[in-house]
Amino acid sequence: MSRPPNRGPSRSGPNRGPSRGGPRRPSGPPRFAPPPRPPEPVDAGKQKEEAIELEGTIAAVLAGTMFRVKLRNGHEVLAHISGKMRKKFIRLVIGDAVKIEMSPYDMDKARIVYRIG
Repeated sequence: MSRPPNRGPSRSGPNRGPSRGGPRRPSGPPRFAPPPRPPEPVDAGKQKEEAIELEGTIAAVLAGTMFRVKLRNGHEVLAHISGKMRKKFIRLVIGDAVKIEMSPYDMDKARIVYRIG
């Protein structure tokens, strides 16, 4: 004797009604709405530090789109290309003048944001 194929659970039954989804929610305003938050005070200590912009020249090309940049004041920093320069395929070679941004927290690393020439 052969058995009929198993077609899974029945789709009709006492728990299945014409509507789909979960229980109905009453329409109208919510029962509880938290009060709006007051604006946070602007504190001078919490503001984001601005990047320091400098100009320099490419001294060495390193692996992984990293460059050694010599600044006008004689210091050398390790710099990487910004995302927009990567996206636009801006090529940098030794001797190019570049504009860089440095964080005030780490003065040894920088981001190259513009190729001057």
